[in-house]
Amino acid sequence: MADHIDLTAGVLVIGGGLAGAWAALSAAQQGADVILVDKGYCGTSGVTATAGVGHWYLPPEARDAEVAERSRAGGDLTEPDRMHATMEMAWQRLPELDPYYPWPVRDGRPDRRSSVRGPEYMRVMRARARRAGVTILDHHPATELRLHGDGSVAGASGIRLQEGGTWACSASAVILATGGTAFLSRLLGANNNTADGHLMAAEAGVRFSGMEFSCYYTVAAANSTMTRSFPFMYGTYRDCDGNELVFQSFKTGLPKIAQALIRGPVTVVLDRMPSQTRERLPHVQPNFLLPLLRTGIDPFNDPFPVTLRGEGTIRGTGGITLADPDCQTEVAGLYAAGDVASRQPIVGAASGGGQPNSAWCVASGTWSGRAAARRAAESPAAQRPAVGRRRFGGVASWTDADSEEVRRTVSRELNDLDKNMFRSGDGLRRSLALLDDLWAQVTDHASGGAVRKGVVGNGAEGRDAGRAALRARETVALVAAGRWVLNSAIVRQESRGMHHRVDAPDQDPRFRATVSTWGLDTVLTAVEPAAERQVAEPVAS
Repeated sequence: MADHIDLTAGVLVIGGGLAGAWAALSAAQQGADVILVDKGYCGTSGVTATAGVGHWYLPPEARDAEVAERSRAGGDLTEPDRMHATMEMAWQRLPELDPYYPWPVRDGRPDRRSSVRGPEYMRVMRARARRAGVTILDHHPATELRLHGDGSVAGASGIRLQEGGTWACSASAVILATGGTAFLSRLLGANNNTADGHLMAAEAGVRFSGMEFSCYYTVAAANSTMTRSFPFMYGTYRDCDGNELVFQSFKTGLPKIAQALIRGPVTVVLDRMPSQTRERLPHVQPNFLLPLLRTGIDPFNDPFPVTLRGEGTIRGTGGITLADPDCQTEVAGLYAAGDVASRQPIVGAASGGGQPNSAWCVASGTWSGRAAARRAAESPAAQRPAVGRRRFGGVASWTDADSEEVRRTVSRELNDLDKNMFRSGDGLRRSLALLDDLWAQVTDHASGGAVRKGVVGNGAEGRDAGRAALRARETVALVAAGRWVLNSAIVRQESRGMHHRVDAPDQDPRFRATVSTWGLDTVLTAVEPAAERQVAEPVAS
């Protein structure tokens, strides 16, 4: 078996979650030769495959009110035209699933807005992509982008985790659909989401926006990864002293739950769930009930302990800045779809979790896939020399213990409630100082080309080397993404949407703007109001 394989495609899609599947399908439907590579298995990896999915699926007459409400909730940072376009694309494309997915029926019509079972949805999307001619390579994580001398994208390369060895793909267009990252918070389905695509994009020179909006939390049973918030809306919560936590709505109650958790354990009993909803729950979210029932807990009558799990940039907002409506980045031929891209234009400073994010996967996947296919038709993959854009790979001296300690530190600084939900300038700078030190350590260890062609062989030894190199690469990506988040949060000296600064509790009209972030060794930020651009100095840690 060869240590290395070379591939050619019109369009290369990196990531096999919901956005990647829609992107690959859309490009293939336009006649492009498409290869999709996934770190895991397309159809089961990513957060959609674990969820009960809803979509931003509204008739035209209901959209103006929805846009107005979401814009207010998002701190007036949204772009109404982009919101309308996203809803319209979901409205057009979801009926295509009618022959394959048994939608719930409401008032005699298919209910395409809610109650979509993620595993079945992703199984359908994988099958549709394959029938359209997409070549799917599972367990083939990408580790670097490749660019032509003029800076345009030339393809990507990576590792074959099962066979051993490496791969490289020349492509006219590349779509990043690698998802967001929850910084290893144990969010269900997000263990593979380690900001790999963000790091590849940063090495190619792109910017990020909205990274400070990465502090959304979801209730979960303690010691569980089951982070589906819907059932917890019907709970009665008590703090460590047995006092009921009273709040007007579940959303406004999250900070109270967080404050109580900082003090001690919090319990919930789902005694307020209507009987009709209880009956539907096993069908809509079966993986919510099973772990509780197997441990002898009746969640509707027995109090059980809960925690809050950070969702980072997954239910947050930040990601790669898009340069045009077709989801192209600042690098020619490089597109971004789904959670790896910034969703600030459609949800602002609020969470896009649930319906907007799912619709965004459909819309951005469609736009990027069609645009990438057009580029491939106009400019077939050239056999010109290409240069890799990976500064940080993995080296033999990097041990599992080294990596695990760094990952724990990043997860703690980006997920602890008193550091990330209740932010302050001093606290953010302390976290940034830690991550800046980690950056110096990991980049000393992980510089070089340990996953380049010929370095990772096949067979058992090659597979072990590939996994070790990938883990080192993931660790670098997590530190990098954490630094972008912290720099952005320090610059936004106000509270807006999910970003809450205890030392700046009010909105500041100066920050009705986008905070852009970029850079690796030196992280730069820019506060960009509608009509002007102000570049900030690197944040001193």
